[in-house]
Amino acid sequence: MREFNVGILQFGATKDKEVNIRRISNLLRIDRADIVVFPEYSLFDITGLKPEEVYTLAEDLDGPYVGFLKNLASEYNTYILGTLVERSDKPPKTYNTTVLVSPDKGLIYAYRKTHLFDAYNYRESEVLLPGNELSKVVDVKGVRVGVAVCFELRFPEVIRTLALEGAEVIFIPAAWYSGSLKEETLLTLAKARAIENTLYVVIAAQYSQHFSGRSSVVDPLGVVVTDLGVGEKYREVTIDLDVIDEVRRLIPTLKLRRPELYRTS
Repeated sequence: MREFNVGILQFGATKDKEVNIRRISNLLRIDRADIVVFPEYSLFDITGLKPEEVYTLAEDLDGPYVGFLKNLASEYNTYILGTLVERSDKPPKTYNTTVLVSPDKGLIYAYRKTHLFDAYNYRESEVLLPGNELSKVVDVKGVRVGVAVCFELRFPEVIRTLALEGAEVIFIPAAWYSGSLKEETLLTLAKARAIENTLYVVIAAQYSQHFSGRSSVVDPLGVVVTDLGVGEKYREVTIDLDVIDEVRRLIPTLKLRRPELYRTS
């Protein structure tokens, strides 16, 4: 069996970066994880802040928070998929950035969220700039992984592109706002993206007064392998990557596509 051990951190970030770093350190109990994924906005929660306030709190990729992630990766000999608000060269706007940190090579990749959350009366674009490229599909201990962030789960084109580039696992750092049917929506979208692309979807979500929690792992058949429910916690999950090969043999939807029929706009 080809196994991949995934650590999922679920917690509620405050607007105090030092408090958040202490909370992360106290929650993590890394044992066998090949990679640990953090929720979106783990450095600090931007909810209710003005763009200028967010920019003041934001950091560069060579700043102290990414340094903290590098130290974690090195200490535990694991990959860390962390999140932060990154300063841009167009103040006061910033980027919503996910970074992949290697235990021996440091920062190896950064992805800036491309589809901003302008919905449910929120306007992420008032604070953030969108990235201009989808996530790369990168190798983590022999497993092909990609990233989509929170709201991007609603865009099937994003996950499909990564699947066609060879992704086996899609990580979704999320800060999923609570509300009527919102948890149902989160899990329904995760199941749909997993089923239609015959891959694993792993969600690491914030949990707080206004974020839903419900971090989950969904397999290529849409089965919820684990659901962290509510509360702040850390959990490690072993996923069986052989399931992907089996499901893609039985249900070869990626091979049966007819892209010549599909409109591109």
